Amino acid sequence: MAAEFDTSHVKNIVLLGHAGSGKTALAECLLYEAGLISRRGTVTEKNTTSDYHELEQERGNSIFSTLMHTKWRGYKINIIDTPGYDDFVGEVLSALRVADTGIMLLNAAMGVEVGTDIIWQYTEQFKTPMIFVVNHLDNEKADFDHTVRQAKDHFGNKLTVVQYPLQQGEGFHCIVDVLRMTMYKFKDAGGKPEKLDIPDSEREKADRLHKELIEAVAGNDETLMEKYFDKGELDEDEIKNGMKKAMINHDLFPLFCLSAERNMGAGRLMGFIDNVCPSANEMPPQEPVKKQLVHCDAKAPVCAFIYKAVSEPHVGELSFMKVFSGSLKTGMELVNENTGVSERINQLFVMEGNKRIGVNELTAGDIGATLKLKNTHVNNTLHERSAECELMPIVFPAPNMSIAIASQKKGEEEKLASALHQLKEEDPTIVVEVSQELKQTLLHCQGDMHLAVIKWKLQHQHKVDVTFSTPKIPYRETIRSVAEAVYRHKKQSGGAGQFGEVHMRIEPWYEGMPDPAGLNVRNRDVHDLPWGGKLVFYNCIVGGAIDLRFLPSILKGVMEKMQNGPLTGSYVRDVRVSVFDGRMHPVDSNDISFKIAGLMAFKNAFQLAAPQLLEPIQRVEVLCPDDITGSVMGDLQTRRALVEGIDAEGNFTRIIAKVPLAEMDDYSSSLRSLTQGRAKFKMHFQEYAVVPFELQKKLTEAYSKTGKEELVG
Repeated sequence: MAAEFDTSHVKNIVLLGHAGSGKTALAECLLYEAGLISRRGTVTEKNTTSDYHELEQERGNSIFSTLMHTKWRGYKINIIDTPGYDDFVGEVLSALRVADTGIMLLNAAMGVEVGTDIIWQYTEQFKTPMIFVVNHLDNEKADFDHTVRQAKDHFGNKLTVVQYPLQQGEGFHCIVDVLRMTMYKFKDAGGKPEKLDIPDSEREKADRLHKELIEAVAGNDETLMEKYFDKGELDEDEIKNGMKKAMINHDLFPLFCLSAERNMGAGRLMGFIDNVCPSANEMPPQEPVKKQLVHCDAKAPVCAFIYKAVSEPHVGELSFMKVFSGSLKTGMELVNENTGVSERINQLFVMEGNKRIGVNELTAGDIGATLKLKNTHVNNTLHERSAECELMPIVFPAPNMSIAIASQKKGEEEKLASALHQLKEEDPTIVVEVSQELKQTLLHCQGDMHLAVIKWKLQHQHKVDVTFSTPKIPYRETIRSVAEAVYRHKKQSGGAGQFGEVHMRIEPWYEGMPDPAGLNVRNRDVHDLPWGGKLVFYNCIVGGAIDLRFLPSILKGVMEKMQNGPLTGSYVRDVRVSVFDGRMHPVDSNDISFKIAGLMAFKNAFQLAAPQLLEPIQRVEVLCPDDITGSVMGDLQTRRALVEGIDAEGNFTRIIAKVPLAEMDDYSSSLRSLTQGRAKFKMHFQEYAVVPFELQKKLTEAYSKTGKEELVG
């Protein structure tokens, strides 16, 4: 059976916006207006099509992206609802990768919020055609004009008003449409509006906005510009065609208004989606990693991209995909370009939230899902054997938060490892690291809300009870001055003994430093350390005091101690070691003797060389509204932050600071609490810097009390 809709009649839209902007409510309106559902659910009643997951209903907000579809006037419209919190950015990015139009919701009572700004950066990256929608116009604090001004400040003058409200707040029930030059009047219950002439009192404003809209459309198309100059007007079809072209080129962003909660304006938005928004085959071809461009053509060989994976209890892994070319049919054998594995497509589904509807075919441009692929993951490309292609992967952001994780019950380590692997399969923004240095398993994620979801899944889906703890800090140790030490290792206990004596000088190493003064340099080895920095090892022995064959053993002893530094058990870096004298025994000297002598000589010299503890410093960027900048700055200063820059971005402030990693432990939750979720941050490692004297003293004393060869942090 052929696909119900051809490629030109499939539209893919993604709903975007800060938490609370009304994405899930709008999705309900769109499905209701199209007749897919007979009653609109609400988030508070926990019965929406999109937020069906138990965890979403428990928390009252979207956590996962949800694929839905509906039919509208001969078109199939795939709708992806996304979370608004930055902790779940992976869900937003994967949805943007396969959508052909984004709908960015703005809260008329709040204006442009931080989450909107962050999401916008991703839409710019993907060059997704965008529609802006001002929602919550029935809120008593709604301010449409202020919201539009803010949006233009943030997103530029390409944003063009198509609709504006006649009145706002509780009395909101009329929308003036300057594309159709019509006023829509809604009943209190919403739904289908009455079409009326624009009132005389609004005619001047509507004419001005209509002219601005036409000029914005014509300004991106020379042919339309000529028609506009000739006629002084463009008809509706000319405007629509011009808008589509400008949207595809990211040259124009039309702005609509509505109340999703009262279902006022959603039907007109649906009409615009099917009339104007581009189908996948009208978008530029896909840039591949290799081979030729991939055009959205149903007659071409199949090429599909896996953008999301979900593990369902009792069912298995559901892989969500977009067919970028060809017609994918059940029974097909496809090759995974990334793994080389051949995959048979036994089932295909279109989705209505948590409902799977079986189909036999997905045509180019369509989005759907399949079950139980053997070795296919998010970001993988599937294609027919006759046509190799690899589509560009989604680049997920680095984590902002780290936590140490362990199973509560002994013997469940393997079960936990398996669960974490499954979570990573579903969510590529999760990074799991087994740290030999810290002797901990580290879970890296986007923030405290993200962590709460991970914990819930581990407990409820994987039945693993875990303990979270603060990660140890990967300090580094080095020295500030020159020191020498002599160590003689001597052991006699019947039979062959052990003997080795090493004379060693150690110095702080820096690039370009001259050879050791006063020593006869025989050989020099530079070792790039796996944990950063260098060890430079000099052989300065004269007269055969130590046989050359024992030097590797001395080096081995030094390296062993550098992996477990004398101050806190941390890695040592940036040290120059010169072995310049020693003694050996013709019978009792051996490799182990000189390894121990080298280790102890290094340890003793290190303690005399003004040892210095270094700590990792993070580059932290915080984006927050202007009115709470002072509070955010004050909190950073309590964390030993060095503020490097403060930049204005519209109504937001971007603070750039260097902050010790040891002070960032609870920052995600603290920032959310301090700003009521109105600020976002990101961080990454920048450098190692000197630990303040008092803190170094505290850390070294704590380490010496433990008597353990492990890291304290």
